[in-house]
Amino acid sequence: MTDTYARTTTSAWRNWAGTVTARPARTESPASVDELVDVVRRAGADGLKVKPVGTGHSFTATAATDGVLIRPDLLTGIRDIDRRAMTVTVEAGTPLKRLNTALAREGLSLTNMGDIMEQTVAGATSTGTHGTGRESASISAQIRALELVTADGTVLVCSEQENPEVFAVARIGLGALGVITAVTLAVEPVFLLTAREEPMAFDRVTAEFDQLVAENEHFEFYWFPHTGNCNTKRNNRSAGPAAPPGKVSSWIDDELLSNGVFQVACSLGRAVPAAIPPIAGLASRALSARTYTDIPYKVFTSPRRVKFVEMEYAVPREQAVAALRELKAMVERSPLKISFPVEVRTAPADDMALSTASGRESAYIAVHLYKGTPHRSYFTAVERIMTAHSGRPHWGKIHTRDAAYLAGVYPRFGEFTAVRDRLDPDRMFGNDYLRRVLGE
Repeated sequence: MTDTYARTTTSAWRNWAGTVTARPARTESPASVDELVDVVRRAGADGLKVKPVGTGHSFTATAATDGVLIRPDLLTGIRDIDRRAMTVTVEAGTPLKRLNTALAREGLSLTNMGDIMEQTVAGATSTGTHGTGRESASISAQIRALELVTADGTVLVCSEQENPEVFAVARIGLGALGVITAVTLAVEPVFLLTAREEPMAFDRVTAEFDQLVAENEHFEFYWFPHTGNCNTKRNNRSAGPAAPPGKVSSWIDDELLSNGVFQVACSLGRAVPAAIPPIAGLASRALSARTYTDIPYKVFTSPRRVKFVEMEYAVPREQAVAALRELKAMVERSPLKISFPVEVRTAPADDMALSTASGRESAYIAVHLYKGTPHRSYFTAVERIMTAHSGRPHWGKIHTRDAAYLAGVYPRFGEFTAVRDRLDPDRMFGNDYLRRVLGE
């Protein structure tokens, strides 16, 4: 019995938010590409589906299976740093937190990233995880090559030079094309970012949105429902010196207020919905401006310990303000009580087939509700607004769209499904979610 088989289990799997539970026939934790190839081939011989899973930060059932669930816990670490090409090749199961700290020790950094770093590299890139940026796009857009184990056990290396037709679609592949084992990402010398956080009125933010995006390398804001208040964040490169938040003030802002007090407020709001508007007003007025300078991952990311469910849509950037104003009007005329801020970010157009920013400059509008709060009415109303603006749902967040709709908003949708038909004709890597969003 090999080490791979010794790491086989049959326990249930749940995602971070508790919205998805899967009971796979078996769970495997291969420690090498060869072991992973063996796992895939054995699954095929047994007639079982295969799904890789990261840390479960997707709210959808992207990774759910009743077949073989592959955990990448042992496929971690940096394989190679190429300072001439300015790339890092990293094992697929490496958490972004470990990658970021390892790169910082080497004097390197990713150009852009999302606002948390708990996900694995493959999980984050496969679902299109993104931050906000005027010119810099998602983590997937920083991929320069990837290694993929396909349904027949072939190890396929993909880049613009090697298997380019697969590379064109596999950087955001939803786990539908195979199991990613390694990713090569572009990096650059570590730099400093100055973050400026500042309260701002909703009417001002929306009136000046285009200007704020144009003037800042990374701009985002949060609107507090039931109020006319927002909190804005502008991140721009800085010559330094580094001036990180003090330990006490950082703990107050990032732990006590953003997690501890917020958790209490959300729990109270779930129990007594009528309390949510006054709490939102108090919280939004309590915000104060702050400025700090640090290395990128310490500015881009922050801890998120309050569990929630989320829907996020990418709309054409020129339609973002109209969509957001419609959302605000919908909340104000409805009986809904929304305890979580609405998050707005941007991204430049990119060339990935299933990227939410594929072929168009985009703005992301994300809505959240505290875990355990009924979300269907709110999310349905939001989705109706976003789809009226040709919105594209985030692949890892709650939505109800299907292949017929998605084929209409992704010009290269057929390109993706054609590669899928070639690499996985029997749908070894399929599940109910992929059947809905990609079709049969």
